[in-house]
Amino acid sequence: MTAARFVVTRSRGGTAPPPVPVETLPRRPAASACGGGGASPAFEERPVRVDGVEIAPEAIAREMQNHPHEDPAASWREAARALVVRELLLAEARRRGLAPEPEPLGDGRMETEEESLIRALLDEAVEPASQSEAERRRVYEGMRSKFVTPTLFEAAHILIEPAGDGEAAWGEARAHAQAIIELVGDDPRAFAEAAAQSACPTGVQGGSLGQIRRGELVGPVQAALEVLPEGTTAREPVRSRFGWHVVRLERRIVGRDLPFEAVDARICDMLEARAWSLAAAQFVAELAAGGRIEGVELAPPDAAFSACEEGRGC
Repeated sequence: MTAARFVVTRSRGGTAPPPVPVETLPRRPAASACGGGGASPAFEERPVRVDGVEIAPEAIAREMQNHPHEDPAASWREAARALVVRELLLAEARRRGLAPEPEPLGDGRMETEEESLIRALLDEAVEPASQSEAERRRVYEGMRSKFVTPTLFEAAHILIEPAGDGEAAWGEARAHAQAIIELVGDDPRAFAEAAAQSACPTGVQGGSLGQIRRGELVGPVQAALEVLPEGTTAREPVRSRFGWHVVRLERRIVGRDLPFEAVDARICDMLEARAWSLAAAQFVAELAAGGRIEGVELAPPDAAFSACEEGRGC
């Protein structure tokens, strides 16, 4: 059976990845006829057990694909740790007499019984610390630059495509774009009329791009808008992989600070996720301290859920 990636988070499950054939993993080279051992192995498989229960090498091999690393040994260790945590949680769920009650995952499949057991255990055992308004306001003050509305650019462009890939074709297209700039200047009406020549569908609406955010346009066009005064047309065409652009900025709407009340719920969710990850890490650390783990060392509690805190699994 193909095992889904094991990640301890508040979300459940995920699409099961295809298995990695064990035979594709690095192995210790066989001894040569001369008695030499060959090159050093990328890593050595060794038995991994939790309270005497061995985690199959094939299971670690499948889990490795979810922990990519340049060093196969590091990938193996991370995969083994993940499955050790999984085994600790399953053993504790069974010790508590919890019964699996699989729920839909929202991606067209149901939880497995093991996923259901782990969810039930974490729901019962992990109680994140509550977050006070004072703490939320402290985070708000420390991250004010992140709680702003995006800057908007009300812009327009005229795209002149080259007739071919050669430099001569690109040169002709640039000359055409430059002639348009000389013709329209900063006159918005003249610009809109000239947009009929644009190779972009926006030509039928006077070249208008509407209100756009940073990152929604190709880099060179965005860079031109950043420095253009409002109500002006760039004095030189801007080249992108699509052709030459005549760029105009009508208005720049600078982002504004959002009040605490507007982002309080988002901050609360963020702090709750962090508190849950820390509480879950402590719970797993306690299970590990009471068990007998062989073959791999678990990460310390403060690092066990760093991926969640960095947004890679919460």
